[in-house]
Amino acid sequence: MKKPIVALIYDFDKTLATQDMQNFSFIKNLGMTPAEFWTITEHFCQKRGVDKILGYMFVMLIEAQKKGITVSKDYLYSCGKDVKFFDGVLTWFKRINEYGKSKGLKVEHYMITSGNKEIVEGTAIAKEFKQIFGCEYLYDKKTTEAFWPKTSINYTQKTQYVFRISKGFIKDNSDEEKLNSKTKHRRIKYDNMIYIGDGLTDVPSMIVVKQNGGHSIAVHPKGLREKVSSLYKDGRINFVSVADYSVGSELEKEVKLIIDLVAAQEKLDDKKEKIEKTL
Repeated sequence: MKKPIVALIYDFDKTLATQDMQNFSFIKNLGMTPAEFWTITEHFCQKRGVDKILGYMFVMLIEAQKKGITVSKDYLYSCGKDVKFFDGVLTWFKRINEYGKSKGLKVEHYMITSGNKEIVEGTAIAKEFKQIFGCEYLYDKKTTEAFWPKTSINYTQKTQYVFRISKGFIKDNSDEEKLNSKTKHRRIKYDNMIYIGDGLTDVPSMIVVKQNGGHSIAVHPKGLREKVSSLYKDGRINFVSVADYSVGSELEKEVKLIIDLVAAQEKLDDKKEKIEKTL
């Protein structure tokens, strides 16, 4: 008998990583501060009426070109090695996997980010995810240089990946017909989902998970609770927690309690199914 699956779905920037992923190496290599880069991006988007995600992807290429930097897939991977994470992140996945297993469940981890997928794939935690959904470039086969967005995920588009995870359609972004078709079987029930994000950019996904029976958690740096407290007051999330993934942290306790709840509900559902078969 297959174990029921619990899906933990994460944002990346300021959720697992302490800052935007581009801040650590990519922007530094341009000879800019993060404030300078994001100001240029903001001005570009406002002047041209460009989506903010497509805007930063464009500005990355233009500013790198000015500095003679070739933005290849390997280069973006290399920018992932310097990303800094909140306390406990590096050991979090193994601990949660083991706890889920002790409760008779299989835990899977997913990433949905509006940042660069290639940078995430270069980080120390990339191997922990069953699937990473993020913004990607197309690359010239001869020069290996990025020249066009392959995938762009803005804040509302994140929700489609929640649906993909539920249905199990996680490999091919072009299978829109499958994604939108009605299906009786879902690989992962919404009730078994936990979404962890850092604020307004994750609200659409948090609402989708919460309204369908799952649990959404807004995390924040220590001492900055006001950044997410309104989300709780407005009924958009289930929990608010410091972005501390260490052993014994409040976040760990909350996630384990949700896993306990899922395990109990799975046992009740199994019991009901057995009773129904005898009637």
